[in-house]
Amino acid sequence: MGGEHVTDEEVLQIFRDTRALLDGHFVLRSGLHSPQYFQCAMVLQHPRIAEQLCGDLAAKLKNAGAQVVISPALGGLFVGHEVARALDVRHIFVEKNSAGKLELRRSFQVARGEKVLVVEDVVTKGGRVRETLDIVQALGGEVAGVGTLVDRSGGKVGFGVPLESLLRLSIDTFDPATCPLCQAGTPVIKPGS
Repeated sequence: MGGEHVTDEEVLQIFRDTRALLDGHFVLRSGLHSPQYFQCAMVLQHPRIAEQLCGDLAAKLKNAGAQVVISPALGGLFVGHEVARALDVRHIFVEKNSAGKLELRRSFQVARGEKVLVVEDVVTKGGRVRETLDIVQALGGEVAGVGTLVDRSGGKVGFGVPLESLLRLSIDTFDPATCPLCQAGTPVIKPGS
């Protein structure tokens, strides 16, 4: 990875080598089922790899003019922090309250008109990114864009602002009622938090 931007094939190989890309039968945060799962924590546990991957993502986001990066906890924390460091801006995060909804806490603030990048680890349907966008907009922040290490939707997910991904793949997802893996009797795993 010596200073060069990584290719899609290299990113996939990094995810495989760190056992961050899993094959099997998984329940995603969205409730959908999938034969593949990205456990980004496995790749992000390696600081130099995290620095390289998030630095490459930050390079794609540098022209957004962001003043702050915000990410949903827990998955987006390291990605958001590394992207913010690469962009030399501050990093804040939203986290679940007792009702399971995301909220801005810990005295973090978004100023009215402040340009904000929302950064997440993996996006399938984008529910947590949308919640974060709503929080930023309710506070008067201006969303400059969204960044994610992996876009599993193959570019189908949209947020009404520019979306940059380090890796964009179209990975099958299934409604649990019609999941062929369930129908084949393959045991299902819910590896997320």
